[in-house]
Amino acid sequence: MIIGLTGGIGSGKSTVARAFETLGAASVDADDVAREIVLPGEPALLAIKNRFGDQVIHQDGTLNRAALRAIIFKDPEQRQWLESVTHPKIRERLLQHLAQLKTQGAPYVLLVSPLLFESGQNALVNRAVVVDVPQALQLSRTQQRDGVSESQVHAILAAQLSREQRLAQADDVIDNSGDHRSMMEQVVRLDQRYRQLLND
Repeated sequence: MIIGLTGGIGSGKSTVARAFETLGAASVDADDVAREIVLPGEPALLAIKNRFGDQVIHQDGTLNRAALRAIIFKDPEQRQWLESVTHPKIRERLLQHLAQLKTQGAPYVLLVSPLLFESGQNALVNRAVVVDVPQALQLSRTQQRDGVSESQVHAILAAQLSREQRLAQADDVIDNSGDHRSMMEQVVRLDQRYRQLLND
């Protein structure tokens, strides 16, 4: 069984994924895969360099994510172009990782993805879990974690589904606005439910 785990920026997806892993779940993170497909030598990086020039490439040949982010969150057309290049490659690589993980004996596999619904990756999963927090908390957590301006966080939020849209598509919801213990209790309940579903 593949469980999609998603949530807006700053919702704590990675923390929740680690909590599931402590209970025996395996996971693949679409953000990690997105970084894999733009490593030096990868076709996607070459396409990005050809379109945006050296301003988005560090001296060591790696992608300058901050420079690219500044361009694409100002210009929806550029963001659409980038997604048209990267999303198919991310999906292909995710399928490879999922196939490998399925053979490793975990009770179920998590596909952790901030754009689970936006990218159509939800078609790959049996159930979708949304990690939910109020927008004010997303803002403060993201600014603290990434050291970015409030306007940049708003631009990223605008590019993702709204909280309401995401919740409307969820099979399960984890409220991550409380403390670690509260989050862990919810994860344990869902883990038990998924194991039950596997046995039914």
